[in-house]
Amino acid sequence: MMKVLRFDSIGGASGDMILGALLDLGVDARSIEAALSNLGLGEIRLNHEVGVSRGLSGSRILVTVDGEQADSGKGHHPHRHLSDICAIIDGAALSERAKAISKAVFERLAVAEASVHGTTPDKIHFHEVGAVDSIADIVGACLALDNLQVDEVRVGALPLGQGTIECAHGTYPCPAPATVELLKGWTVEQTGEPFELVTPTGAALLMEWAGSITSPLSGRILKTGIGLGRRDLTARPNAIRAVLMESVAREQSREECLVVECNIDDTSPELIGSLLQQLIDAGALDAFSTPVQMKKQRPGVLLTVLCRACDRDRVLDLIFRESTTFGVREHVTSRTVLERKSVSVETPYGRVQIKLGYWKDSLVTRSPEMDDCVRLAKVKSVSVREVYESAVQAAGDLKNQ
Repeated sequence: MMKVLRFDSIGGASGDMILGALLDLGVDARSIEAALSNLGLGEIRLNHEVGVSRGLSGSRILVTVDGEQADSGKGHHPHRHLSDICAIIDGAALSERAKAISKAVFERLAVAEASVHGTTPDKIHFHEVGAVDSIADIVGACLALDNLQVDEVRVGALPLGQGTIECAHGTYPCPAPATVELLKGWTVEQTGEPFELVTPTGAALLMEWAGSITSPLSGRILKTGIGLGRRDLTARPNAIRAVLMESVAREQSREECLVVECNIDDTSPELIGSLLQQLIDAGALDAFSTPVQMKKQRPGVLLTVLCRACDRDRVLDLIFRESTTFGVREHVTSRTVLERKSVSVETPYGRVQIKLGYWKDSLVTRSPEMDDCVRLAKVKSVSVREVYESAVQAAGDLKNQ
């Protein structure tokens, strides 16, 4: 049995909305408050009230510090660096897992902001995200996640607003550049809402927890929670739903899929490389090219794509639009895959997600998540190989789980 937490958003995602959804699931707000007050930022309170957004009932959270409302959108706030926030978290009486998850979220934010502003993560000044209420939202949400002791987090497609937003640097397009950077590779839905729906804080939390797009989930629903935002949207509830489920691993490890392939000898290698990445982003299970010798002794490549039948049209559309082929071959095949589970391990550079592969109920494969290794290597200014090998060593201590 696995305990899985699934987030579905109709109105966006922010730190307070995610925290509200987790408290709505039944996490004790008073225990989270007590832990947050150990951060040394004052007496933090979570005003947890039941609200309604377009007929949907849920929890709305307002953070106060020493009896005063903390609002990162108004007034002046300290401009904290990543090292400042990590020091605050390290100095607090929190569980080691909660500390690690919280710091990883801020590190992910720093990498995204650094990419947007053309600098390095250690030089980033957190403005709104460095305010007490944002720190409370992020650390509080990570504490709540730790409290739930879930095995896996899954996140559905996220809705985006449009127009412009005002931030510390001036007027920016909506969604914020850091949010777009954080959501690269994720499935999003453009809406007509003229507001910021997914904030950098919300994006960082969900992307750090989930890590990769996952398949539909089957299992038993245990609890549901709704987190509400403060703004009234024009055509939808300002809400995010958290569903806690108990999932049974599939008994069948054999599944049918489709092989689509074609021979190409007149497309630029750069375009082939771009096409392979687009195919993976579109949901292909695998995509690769193999050097082949074609007619009239011309060198070429064999393009091979493995996909689910439901993704066939997207795959064909990309192949015909992005390459010069006049036709493809298709056939149905079957594949046998290991049952998978994702856990995180602690390394000297931060936490890394590890994919675990099971065969006949035995753990046979441990594979670090490369995106985590690359991100931590940037944050810590070390080689990706150092992080990867450290994660491999940590994963070696894992037994059957």
